[in-house]
Amino acid sequence: MGSSAVWVFLTLEMIIAVACCLGNVLVIWAVWTCGALSQPTFCFIVSLAVADLLVGSVVIPMAVLVDIGMNTSFYGCLFICCIIIMLEVASVALLLAIAVDRFLRVHIPLTYKSTVSKKRSWIVVALCWVTAALLSFIPMFGWHNPLRADSTECRFFTVISYSYLVYFIFFSLYLPPLALMTGLYCYIFLTTRRQLRANIGVATKSCTYYQKEHRLAASLVLVLVLFVGCWLPLFLMVTVRLYGPHIEVPSVAVDIGVLLCHTNSAVNPIVYAFKIPKIKEACRKLWRRVYHDREQQQSEQNNTQNNTDRNKNSNAENARTKDNSTENRSATQQPVL
Repeated sequence: MGSSAVWVFLTLEMIIAVACCLGNVLVIWAVWTCGALSQPTFCFIVSLAVADLLVGSVVIPMAVLVDIGMNTSFYGCLFICCIIIMLEVASVALLLAIAVDRFLRVHIPLTYKSTVSKKRSWIVVALCWVTAALLSFIPMFGWHNPLRADSTECRFFTVISYSYLVYFIFFSLYLPPLALMTGLYCYIFLTTRRQLRANIGVATKSCTYYQKEHRLAASLVLVLVLFVGCWLPLFLMVTVRLYGPHIEVPSVAVDIGVLLCHTNSAVNPIVYAFKIPKIKEACRKLWRRVYHDREQQQSEQNNTQNNTDRNKNSNAENARTKDNSTENRSATQQPVL
């Protein structure tokens, strides 16, 4: 990229980083304040928000350093790139955990609470992160591009092997979970729709339950679709570079693909805030509180200003009265000629 294009790219990255941090902090705060962390699904959603928060606070700054060609050791650059990969793998694992949780919620509704406890859900979250770390740091143990002693400039695709990204990350850790999640959500939608049709016109707890599950599943599917839409272009371009070395994939296209991947972490909080009822209500409460505090502060400022104006007017009136009294006394005390 030219120098002007690099600065445009870096500016967009910084905007996305700020949006990632603010949006996901708001989501975490909203889930915390509404007390939803006791529910397994929201444990996974918060963990996914933490991953997105780390994208904004850690990955994007690292990607910017890599993009400007930061000088570092080969294994230092490789370590930075492995962290970037780890958060993508963790996101896939957490999305799969959310899909399995929703599947169990519909498949075993009567025994779901005893089967999927809060403790077990947090154990699954920990396993997702540990597994993502172990699989993402494989390049540190040899599956990387040949070590170049003559170059200290850190670039993602100079240290990370295309074969690792395509065969291991894309074909093994991206597509199979995606196919499994698609199947799980298809089952969820078919089951909830069948149950709702069976209870048409009947206002029962079962009908309310499946309506709630159907709406929440639709929101989470949107999160999944956005994830796929943002990450798939980059993986396809990397695959083309591996299998078609004579096919030129412009560097600008790859940079746009990277930018799209980072954008996904900034978009997720918007989906949560508008589509998931509990988070939506918590965000509304926060907005009302901020708006009310602002109005109250403005009202206090107006009252203070009004009191100040009254005091000034009162002091001025007292001064005029005093002057008039002084003049009257002076006129009375003058001798009559």
